[in-house]
Amino acid sequence: MDHLPETLTEHRRNLHQIPELSFHEYKTTAYIRNTLDNLSIPYFTPLDTATVVFFEGRSGSEETIGFRADIDALPIQEETDVPFKSQHESAMHACGHDGHTSMLLAFAEWCKEKQDEGKLEKNMLLIFQPSEESNAGADALIRAFPFEDYKIKEIYGLHLGPDIPEHTLATKPGFLMASATEYRINVKGLSAHVAQKEKGYSALGAVTHIANQLGQVQQYFLNGLHQNILHIGKLHAGEAINTVATDGHIQGTIRTYVPEDLVHIQNKMETIVASTDALFGTETALDFAKGYPAVYNDESLMDTVKTSADQAGLTLELLNVPYLFGEDFSFYSSIAKTNFAFLGVRNEEKGYIHGLHTALFNFDEKILLNGVKYYQSIANTLGLVG
Repeated sequence: MDHLPETLTEHRRNLHQIPELSFHEYKTTAYIRNTLDNLSIPYFTPLDTATVVFFEGRSGSEETIGFRADIDALPIQEETDVPFKSQHESAMHACGHDGHTSMLLAFAEWCKEKQDEGKLEKNMLLIFQPSEESNAGADALIRAFPFEDYKIKEIYGLHLGPDIPEHTLATKPGFLMASATEYRINVKGLSAHVAQKEKGYSALGAVTHIANQLGQVQQYFLNGLHQNILHIGKLHAGEAINTVATDGHIQGTIRTYVPEDLVHIQNKMETIVASTDALFGTETALDFAKGYPAVYNDESLMDTVKTSADQAGLTLELLNVPYLFGEDFSFYSSIAKTNFAFLGVRNEEKGYIHGLHTALFNFDEKILLNGVKYYQSIANTLGLVG
């Protein structure tokens, strides 16, 4: 596969131009399936924008090893000046999922080549998953596809890491990433003229009070040794400068590692909302979206990761502390042992310094070859290929 670097660049740049939001990855999915069709690789379509490839090994082994890539983009207006920038208004692959998808497509081509040569010894399952950024696409896919029929032993995933140097693989055993739970607070007050403000119920006052109280939860009610975030990302209230605000809204996210901390935070938020309504006379609804569990790397897979990183020519960095990012790769722990790792793409000399979820995020496609080599090394280490 001498053409692999060019193939990876072509895939990445084609995908980068057609970023699509969660569960709306129709062009992206068409690109994935067209590529697989051209390689004569069959696949399953358990969701409109989910594609699963099963390679059956020749040894008759019932166990399967899985590899996963996420395919969705973010609602961000791209600010790079690359010639292959997003063609979709207010959508961008600002989290590197175009790179993830490109690596798995190239790996699928390699697997097909090994299968055609009679060198594919054991089963592999390649997962092109939608909606990582929101709505828990992994959970939806697990419910839609009969993973249990394939007796999956292990699942591996990669994420590009702009704070990690090129040619480095970063991971750790145990918790790697936090649970992520979005919340929305909607406040309903009663409008009144500012000259008769006592006749109204101020949604603005309620929102301000709630925001202040949320800021106290970490300080007073959680173990100081635990890493937790209770974050407000959006806050809005009011309709006019001379009226009591009728509507107010708060949106944010909770990040934790310990499940009990999440429950405690949610209980305190419910108490804050109830007490605010009692104080301001408002009516408030607090809703929690289905959260992502924390990403947990099974310690028994670390030897495979270390060996495979070394074979791929990568420097392995074992992180001291986990990230507070969220990732729905965590759901796969319910069906198999899992390992998730970050593939370094940071290069200050080339200007690849911008973080995930920013309008300037970019990387050198040559680095994607490291990810494919890592997947190939896992296959070799586990005896999936002869």
